[in-house]
Amino acid sequence: MTKTIQIETRDDRGRFDVYVAEPVGTPRAAIVVIQEIFGVNAGIRAKADAFAADGYLALAPDLFWQIAPGIQLDPDVPAEMQQALELMGQFDQDAGVRDIEATIRTARTMLNDAQTGTGLAAKVGAVGYCLGGRLAFMTAARTDVDAAVGYYGVGIDGLLGEKHAIANPVLLHVPQEDHFVDKDAQARMHAGLDDHPKVTLHDYPGEDHGFAAQFGKRRSEDAARLADERTATFFAEHLG
Repeated sequence: MTKTIQIETRDDRGRFDVYVAEPVGTPRAAIVVIQEIFGVNAGIRAKADAFAADGYLALAPDLFWQIAPGIQLDPDVPAEMQQALELMGQFDQDAGVRDIEATIRTARTMLNDAQTGTGLAAKVGAVGYCLGGRLAFMTAARTDVDAAVGYYGVGIDGLLGEKHAIANPVLLHVPQEDHFVDKDAQARMHAGLDDHPKVTLHDYPGEDHGFAAQFGKRRSEDAARLADERTATFFAEHLG
């Protein structure tokens, strides 16, 4: 079952929409699905639906609510790709992480209500794509999220100063031919994170940015399946 709810910000900026996909039966845990620069579009909703089908309560917050509420863009349409890039330039990432934290707190409350009497711990993970991959790393450093996964996060090499704040497991999927993240940036990511006890990086030779999109021209089927299998195993281990 799916629905849209509204969540209050933690800093009195207002309320924002969150797409919610609920599993059949008691959820095993919750996962916050963090959007790309294209909004909570059909691809992100499909990601949330897939996690719900696997037994998780999935929540996808509309992080662009202050600049383009409800926006849904198609990366395969050049004009919409350009619009997405312009929105990225206007987006306040720090505020976005605070909205993700508000979503995590709401997810914990929903889990506590759903899991009452089951003995399950109310664990919440986060997974993000593109912009969301970067925000997933920031979320791991700045919140109490129980586990985080980032797909082709941009600019993570510039966030390494926050790595010491990461206390829970993080998994990063890194396509080696990412046209937004060059080889030098990838090398800095490895140099800064390979020895971190909580962070694991997986490289994908020959793959480009967006390879694990749920559908569309960017998707690379074999690599997407491998990355998603690794994500499923990671969440099963760290969330339940």
